[in-house]
Amino acid sequence: MSNPVIETEEHRALRDAVAALGKRYGREYFARVVAEGAHTDELWAEAAELGYLGVNLPEEYGGGGGGIVELSMVLEELGAAGCPLLMLVVSPAICGTVIARFGTEEQKRAWLPGLADGSRKMAFGITEPDAGSNSHRITTTARKDGGDWVLNGRKVFISGVDIADATLIVGRTEDARTGRLNPCLFIVPRDTPGFGRSPIAMELAAPEKQFELTLDEVRLPAEALVGDEDAGLLQLFAGLNPERIMTAAFALGMGRYALGRALDYARTRQVWKEPIGAHQALAHPLAQAHIELELARLMMQKAAHLYDAGDDMGAGEAANMAKYAAAEAAVHAVDQAVHTLGGNGLTQEYGLASMITAARVARIAPVSREMILNFVSHQSLGLPKSY
Repeated sequence: MSNPVIETEEHRALRDAVAALGKRYGREYFARVVAEGAHTDELWAEAAELGYLGVNLPEEYGGGGGGIVELSMVLEELGAAGCPLLMLVVSPAICGTVIARFGTEEQKRAWLPGLADGSRKMAFGITEPDAGSNSHRITTTARKDGGDWVLNGRKVFISGVDIADATLIVGRTEDARTGRLNPCLFIVPRDTPGFGRSPIAMELAAPEKQFELTLDEVRLPAEALVGDEDAGLLQLFAGLNPERIMTAAFALGMGRYALGRALDYARTRQVWKEPIGAHQALAHPLAQAHIELELARLMMQKAAHLYDAGDDMGAGEAANMAKYAAAEAAVHAVDQAVHTLGGNGLTQEYGLASMITAARVARIAPVSREMILNFVSHQSLGLPKSY
């Protein structure tokens, strides 16, 4: 395993290549797509052609044979160029990883090549109106009916369902031995009867739309179940840990982009004798933002390496910490960037104001920072629970 602190030449080459791709599109392309209510199809297609979308998936199914280490680099560099692809978090990172680890041979052959070459996408449905960050309160149920599964429930804040060929739904099945409800994963094709979606109006400016899903007697064949119905949380967190790592990459890219814009401005904007970047009141906060981003990246790299090495327990702790650190660093970097530009930071010309909302997504999703602090206090520090 390569050193998670010092990247290999191959990794640096990957970063450089993805950065070059992102630069060709950039923030102007991203903003235009958002304004038109369109999707980043051109960037997605070119990233797929270059092999970046499936860099983490097994080579025998058309992927690059790498891991979350490599995929997080792709997302971070695209974000740093101002054109992040949110569906990278969902389609290859969560869904692709779960299917590669736990899917049947038929499921792997049906889905992984398309996820790798970008011709197919999958969404991921876990969040529910009354469960929030508590995955133990999921009420979407799956019951057996002959040889089929029948799903009922609701999901909210599910990204990209309109452009996904299927959604990997987290439901709960009853363990016949204990009577307890175990989380299980089901592939639900987009046009399955009873599977409805409605858009959620968001203040967030992003190409990927958010949806509420309804599952009303959704009937699925037995082969829609991914993995073992009795495996419970093991399979679920095989997808949630990459989600946290990739969210950290998303936040880091955003923070780096905002910081870069602020630095360009601080080097050239002149009000008195010297550019404003010469004044420590601005220089030191920007330096602090840079330090915070670099520290968060180290934890993200640690989490990704642990996950790719098969250490799910170690990766769980590090992934949560990475997501927390990157979200806080991104919010600080964006805030300081806007402050550095003053009034210009709130104009459409500089494109930073919309990132004030976007940066806070990483604090909230896929799990709130408070729940991460709960996890660390209980799992890492051994403190008792209050709930």
